[in-house]
Amino acid sequence: MFKKNNRFLIKVKAYNLQEVLIVLVIIGILLLLALPNLMPLIAKAKSIEAQTQLKYIYNSQTSYRFMYSKYATDLNEVDFEAPKTVKENGTSNYVYEVLNAGNNSFKVRATAITDFDGDGVFNVWEIDENGNPKQTVKD
Repeated sequence: MFKKNNRFLIKVKAYNLQEVLIVLVIIGILLLLALPNLMPLIAKAKSIEAQTQLKYIYNSQTSYRFMYSKYATDLNEVDFEAPKTVKENGTSNYVYEVLNAGNNSFKVRATAITDFDGDGVFNVWEIDENGNPKQTVKD
């Protein structure tokens, strides 16, 4: 402590700008090294959205079949309103479509509109009357 004009000045230890910038650069380099290893985990986490929505569509299609003895050819018939995609200022990364539907079978596809790992391949999931989502194109 120093005394100046009857006031005590306390000296506080702190980091200077150069030390803070060095730490930020090191963190940035570590992130760049770790990011390629994290991309599969990010894609897997985002694919949970497709699996969840496809399971909902499967349940809706099953209920629709019990009522009308056939599967719906349009998602609006089963009261499925697709969430807004990221291109529409929403949060969804997938678009959903009915590929085929008949009296005994159906197939619905969820196609990613975002390339999660930047390799040019878009993730695709499908579900059918058996109720098991299957990844047909892996991102």
